[in-house]
Amino acid sequence: MAQVTGIGGVFFRSGNPDELAAWYETHLGINPVPRDYDQQVWSQAEGPTVFAPFAADTEYFGRRDQAFMINFRVDDLDAMAAQLQEAGISVEIDKTEYPNGRFARLHDPDGNPIELWQPMGVDAS
Repeated sequence: MAQVTGIGGVFFRSGNPDELAAWYETHLGINPVPRDYDQQVWSQAEGPTVFAPFAADTEYFGRRDQAFMINFRVDDLDAMAAQLQEAGISVEIDKTEYPNGRFARLHDPDGNPIELWQPMGVDAS
């Protein structure tokens, strides 16, 4: 049976897509979509990716009208949170260390929730 080999993209609406893409590049290091086929797209490091539908009434994403949340793997949660906070971005670090790692939550300028995840066994460098 043929099967999916990974996430090929995350697509969502924004009132200011160029500004939002620049925010993601500046603060999270995600290159914007290339303007032509000679430029490279952002590539993620190999590692675990969770694909998890949630119940329609979940409060985990925040706003009731929020249909999705992006979770980014990071190699150093504390350093990433500090760098975001230094840029004036509010980040809430979950104090609990779970069996699968550590988490933090923030929102992009459009109010979309973002979860940061440092998987268990990933040592901050």
